[in-house]
Amino acid sequence: MSAMREVTYDADGLTMVGHLALPPGEGPWPAVLIGHDGIGLDDYQRRRADDLASRGYAALAMDYHGGQVFTGRPEAMLARVMPLLADVERMQAIGRAALDVLLAVPGVDAGKLFALGYGAGGRIVLELARAGVPFKAVAAVHPGLQDVTAEDWTNLTGAVLLCTGSEDPLCTPEQVLAFGRVLQDAGIDWRANVYGGAKHAFWAQPTTSDGSPTGGTTHTEPTVPGVGYHPRHTPRAWNAVLELFDEELGRRN
Repeated sequence: MSAMREVTYDADGLTMVGHLALPPGEGPWPAVLIGHDGIGLDDYQRRRADDLASRGYAALAMDYHGGQVFTGRPEAMLARVMPLLADVERMQAIGRAALDVLLAVPGVDAGKLFALGYGAGGRIVLELARAGVPFKAVAAVHPGLQDVTAEDWTNLTGAVLLCTGSEDPLCTPEQVLAFGRVLQDAGIDWRANVYGGAKHAFWAQPTTSDGSPTGGTTHTEPTVPGVGYHPRHTPRAWNAVLELFDEELGRRN
């Protein structure tokens, strides 16, 4: 049975509270670093770590808000996230602190590293890859993207998956494809999935103020504009991530 636990570590002047999930046994295990969406580390990313552990991956869902979750507080979330997205060195330092925690886990195979990120967390793991962290693959779901050139990505070593919704105003299909062309010019193996009718954070199930699911697709708590849950595309995006990772491990033809 997989083992899950909280791990605390220091980064960005804060005490971060991540979620570590490990497969049974002693390893060696391939490892996945997970970056949460701008709202904060919630149960969805924790479950992704747990799911990966059940498939034989050691997984750490990092924290970059010092244990805070900004559900229902979009203004506070933006005040935290936007300065972070404007500071590449800060993003890389936050990501490296979490990666160091993951690599220090006994049984982790440092030669088989992967990354998965949502929203701002997608940007953080992409910045780590750009800095030369040798991920075998990076999956970024509606990441925060910037204008870049092919020269920025010469240190990237692995394949890249980009996912977004056709109706996402914060990570548009046009932005994803433009970024894909930059990766292509840099010689990177990349692919992109655009999910028809999906909005931003389409995997985030709406909840009530006490955290329980509403059972619908419309958020009742305040969010940034353009956010919407899409129950059909949520598992499709997750399956695309698993397919990428398994492919790079040679688990599938």
